[in-house]
Amino acid sequence: MVEGTSQRLDAIFHALSDPTRREMLRNLSRQQRSVGELAAPFEISLAAASKHIKVLERAGLVQREVQGRLHVCRLDAGPLHAGLEWMRHYERFWNERLDALGALLKAEDHVAAAASAATVKPANKSTRSK
Repeated sequence: MVEGTSQRLDAIFHALSDPTRREMLRNLSRQQRSVGELAAPFEISLAAASKHIKVLERAGLVQREVQGRLHVCRLDAGPLHAGLEWMRHYERFWNERLDALGALLKAEDHVAAAASAATVKPANKSTRSK
């Protein structure tokens, strides 16, 4: 993997590793918001919210625009594509492994069912003489 791509993925996954930042992105997916609006759902200061937003900006997930005294943020979901492509590789990896496990378990079930059928004895009907 190219060094720049690796660093970009590191920044994206670091940004997504925090639940506050994930919620901020979720809010930005609906509409652009000010730093104050992004901070409002959390019990954090504007300075703490700004630090979270800077992490999102470094990952390329948020664009901040200064409008007078107001800092307005908007989502840039484009960089998420790189993370999605990285995860797709592992999705294929795990799907192949899970398919193989499923086939193995199915084969074992057939063997167990056949063995069980072979050991089941028919019910003995005894006749009683009076």
